[in-house]
Formats: sequence, structure tokens, C-alpha cells
Amino acid sequence: MRAAAISTPRLDKMPGMFFSTNAKELKETDHSLLDDKTHKKRPKTFGMDVKAYLRSMIPHLESGIKPSKSKDILSVNEVMQWSQSLEKLLANQIGQDVFGNFLKSEFSEENLEFWLACEDYKKTESHLLHCKAEKIYKAFVHSDAAKQINIDFHTREATAKKIKAPNPTCFDEAQKIIYTLMEKDSYPRFLKSNMYLNLLNELQANSLK
Repeated sequence: MRAAAISTPRLDKMPGMFFSTNAKELKETDHSLLDDKTHKKRPKTFGMDVKAYLRSMIPHLESGIKPSKSKDILSVNEVMQWSQSLEKLLANQIGQDVFGNFLKSEFSEENLEFWLACEDYKKTESHLLHCKAEKIYKAFVHSDAAKQINIDFHTREATAKKIKAPNPTCFDEAQKIIYTLMEKDSYPRFLKSNMYLNLLNELQANSLK
């Protein structure tokens, strides 16, 4: 039986250190982005098969990997580029997913979720800004938020004021703080983690076959 083709969401790169997702995808995922979903368990071992690893780690690729196309899904060069900067890591959809799983292992996935929510927000149509700003604020910024991000009191208060008259830049200050936090804290640990190193080693080994 022929495996069904699975398309991987793309992340279009914008100037600077932030990236924006496709506008059509934003409308489709608007209501699900901030939902408190039940995450799949991380695999205990990576195994010797890169395709099996990707199936378990990347939901978008669970059933559509063809052996002849495995190198097109993720290359050694791509994974090596993730170590150049957090910007390059987040510009790659699979990199986003793998980094997100690493953050879950450290119980800090709210940082990436907030950053992605802000990227989504920037592309929101003007008449929807108020509704989406409130959702993001309640989910991540409010002092009682279930996924409260680690920002200072001044930024938290300033953001609360900005969303009363929302515009696309309401969360920029908080987003930059969280980006820097990931860049200086979680990202270096990710590059030293077994999650990243095992994936890179497996891809390198498979490329020699």
C-alpha cells in the first residue's frame, strides 16, 4: 500500500530574528494554538533508524515517510546549521519541532509556544487583534496564566496596557525577552543534548551508507 503524502508546514523567513507563518495556516490554527493540548510522550530511545526517530518525534511526518525520500526530509547539513544560531533552528520546521520536544523535557515549552503565538499574532487581521491579544495575554503573560512566561514586572504591566488598544507590536518587548532567554539558556543545552547529538550522528551515519 502506498503511504499517504504528508506535507510539512512551512515557516517563511522575515528580516531580523523573527519569522512568520503562512497567513492561511494562521486562520486554521488560530483557535488551536493556545489550547492546552496533551502532548505525546517523548521516545525513550532514538533507535538506529532515522525514519523511525522522525516518525516518533515529528507529528507531521508520522505516516508519510518514504525510504527513497528520507534524505529530502532532513539532511545532515540542515541539522548542522541548527547549531549556527537559534534563528536558523527556528527557521526550520523540523528544527522547531525537535527543539520544542527538548523544551518539554525541561518543562519550559511555554517559551517556544509564546514565541510562536507572537509570530502568529503579527499576521493577524486588524479586526481580530483584540480577541487574539487577550488570548495570548491570558495564556502566557497574566500573573495567573497556566503557561506563564518568565518576564519582569515592568514588561508584564506594559504588555497589559498595550493590549487595551492592540496593534501588531503589542507583544514585541516580551517576545524579545523570551527569545533571548531561549538563546542564552535553553538553546546551548539543546546543542549539547543527546536529543540533538543522536539525531545528527544518525543522519551522518545514514549518509555514508
